[in-house]
Amino acid sequence: MARFLSCATLTVLLAAAIGTQAAAVPHPASIKRQAITTLSQSQVTAFRPYTHYASAGYCAPAATLAWDCGANCQANPSFIPVASGGDGDETQFWFVGYDPTLGEVIVSHQGTNTSEILPLLEDADIIQESLSSKLFPGMSSNIEVHSGFAGSQARSASAVLAAVQKAISLHGASKVTVAGHSLGAAIGLLDAVYLYLNLPKSIAIKFVGYGLPRVGNQEFANYVDAQPISVTHINNKEDPIPILPGRFLGYHHTSGEIHIVDAGSWLACPGQDNTSDECIVGDVPTIFEGDESDHDGPYDGIEIGC
Repeated sequence: MARFLSCATLTVLLAAAIGTQAAAVPHPASIKRQAITTLSQSQVTAFRPYTHYASAGYCAPAATLAWDCGANCQANPSFIPVASGGDGDETQFWFVGYDPTLGEVIVSHQGTNTSEILPLLEDADIIQESLSSKLFPGMSSNIEVHSGFAGSQARSASAVLAAVQKAISLHGASKVTVAGHSLGAAIGLLDAVYLYLNLPKSIAIKFVGYGLPRVGNQEFANYVDAQPISVTHINNKEDPIPILPGRFLGYHHTSGEIHIVDAGSWLACPGQDNTSDECIVGDVPTIFEGDESDHDGPYDGIEIGC
């Protein structure tokens, strides 16, 4: 089963994670918080299709194009694939199609495959850069993101956009949901912004990510929060990946966190990087208190991987 980071790679990022809590300065918008709420079982169950789509992102393009990838494909049997791509090395696997049950175009990206070295190098690269003005027209240069994530998203961007446009045309869709786990979630969040900027504003964009690392700076998080993009990032128990890279390095999460606590409840944590011990930042203040085995799940009983 593919994993986001090996123990060796976690060591590379150790210095970036230590002191995250102590050195972080809370953003004013995060100080005043709404109440943390528990999702109902029906709300939790509603995420299951997206969990399987995120998990299917780890499957080879030939398998997702044929929609023959085992349990993950069987869980969404009505899905109509449109395109797939990536080599799992320089470019992460991806697929696009239409789910008539949900009435949504689905985009999914592969997370980090530890059998390939390039994705691991990207994960260890914590340099920030401005987003491409070609891909993200009108984006302020003050908005910066992890350079490795930006590069991964850029390599499949045009092909994904073309496939989404084709799916919208074929099926008359007005909703697009991007799903992903780990690195796939980071690419997916950037894709959600990219698609919002490059599709008609009549198309509703949603992002559902699992084990999402921090993607960009405070300006990026604020920008995403200000757009009409539905963002949900789900963190499992003591998964250390969502606290990386460290906030003291200038990385910040968007709003939209759901934290699965040890008892199994799913809690909605309002605001950016909510520091309550019921949310991931408070529960896992450093990677010493994290558990890498929580990264792949289970998410409502679903372990991520093809």
